[in-house]
Amino acid sequence: NATSMLSAYEPEPDADPEDLDATLRQGRRITAKIPTVLAAFERARQGEDPIAPDSDLSHAANFLYMLTGTEPDAVSAETFDMALTLHADHGLNASTFTAMVIGSTMADIYSGVTGGIGALSGSLHGGANQDVMEVLYEIDASEKDPVEWVKDARDSGRRIPGFGHRVYAVKDPRAKILEEKLRDLAESSGDTKWLDYTTAIEEYLTDQGLLEKGIAPNVDFYSGSVYDSMGIPVDMYTPIFAMSRVGGWIAHVVEYQDDNRLIRPRARYTGPDDVSFVPVDER
Repeated sequence: NATSMLSAYEPEPDADPEDLDATLRQGRRITAKIPTVLAAFERARQGEDPIAPDSDLSHAANFLYMLTGTEPDAVSAETFDMALTLHADHGLNASTFTAMVIGSTMADIYSGVTGGIGALSGSLHGGANQDVMEVLYEIDASEKDPVEWVKDARDSGRRIPGFGHRVYAVKDPRAKILEEKLRDLAESSGDTKWLDYTTAIEEYLTDQGLLEKGIAPNVDFYSGSVYDSMGIPVDMYTPIFAMSRVGGWIAHVVEYQDDNRLIRPRARYTGPDDVSFVPVDER
């Protein structure tokens, strides 16, 4: 809703969607404002005043500053910047394709981004790193050894979030990078709990043969721990995904519109044949 609302404050509201330069300017404004909106929302619900962005800080560091009121250290700023970069694009996933379909109608870029956010809100696309983090909280509260907890959970039929991907049958290359960044954060803060938990769980499930079945850690398995280590609330993880992925949505829409053709799939009827029409008042 907030992103859709931003269109009401667009300084070029009548720009032609076929004007590439105008669309890029709008895209930059959207990309810049979403972190400000998210940080202001979080502070407002905590009863705190919003913090204006600092033009001397990077895109990633600015969000952390506006969220917490404290300028992040170099490790946190670099890690969050890398996390945003890793999540910015990932092929024709559901939200990117949604934005492209909308863009193919030559709707404005605000409409495409709003549609992408709507697709991302579904539990099968966004939210996996939140699920991982909630499991880690549950393990921590149980005071069990992480491996023991996972054994019990699997025995009871539970699935462990953060494993498996529609594209990768091996460890997600983004997960490898964020694992190293989690290690950097742990060394910087001196708190290795989430690193210890995640590496122990990964080693155990790998030993159990999941990797041989093509079920390997994905990016969400480590991104939640990275965000938690920087003090980001767990229900902000999917909005941050949108904050990052907006760059990919806009890039795909702009690229597609450069040689645009309306995306209009055909449907094939598979229902019953030779069915007689029954008037409404006779049904």
